[in-house]
Amino acid sequence: METELIFRIISIGLFACLVCIGFYHRFRADKSNDNEKLSRNEEGWFILITLRLFGFIVWIGLILYMINPNLLSWSYLPLPVWLRWLGAGIVTLSIPLMHWMFKSLGNNVTDTVVTRKHHSMVTNDPYHYVRHPMYCIVFLLLTGFMLLTTSWFIASTGFITMLLLIMRTSIEERNLLLRFGKTYEDYKAHTNKFIPGIRFKKT
Repeated sequence: METELIFRIISIGLFACLVCIGFYHRFRADKSNDNEKLSRNEEGWFILITLRLFGFIVWIGLILYMINPNLLSWSYLPLPVWLRWLGAGIVTLSIPLMHWMFKSLGNNVTDTVVTRKHHSMVTNDPYHYVRHPMYCIVFLLLTGFMLLTTSWFIASTGFITMLLLIMRTSIEERNLLLRFGKTYEDYKAHTNKFIPGIRFKKT
């Protein structure tokens, strides 16, 4: 079996796992909240449109690769095979992390910056280490798929998507501060945004 076919099959399997995990947890959260309608206007039109546009483009790029890698041959990067296997490993590692994150959020899962009517503050499991584990996992996924597919198109659109997500966190944290007040303020003071690390109290 040729190498490209192996990586294509791996991509299809990993992508299918991620879609199933995401769909299951989002569907479960919506049902548990009686299909509550969530406003996306608070993101602002720029983030609202561009984030979903570039996220959609990344998906299209991955789907094109899975259909036929030759469709993305114009964006091919000459990466060594070991780096492609590293990419497959990064995506594989990200799958249980994604499930862990969604399971920790439970019925609080949303696809926007607003909180649900019965939203509860989550500070356990991955949220014990960073305030935005979802975005950390998305970064790992985008990096892994870029290496796996050897596509600068997926890398560049993924990079823009990550920048937009990082921009959106300021709006998200503002809403969480309004909702949970000092509780979230204390949590924010003792937890890093994206990178796990030890935080020392000032004396």
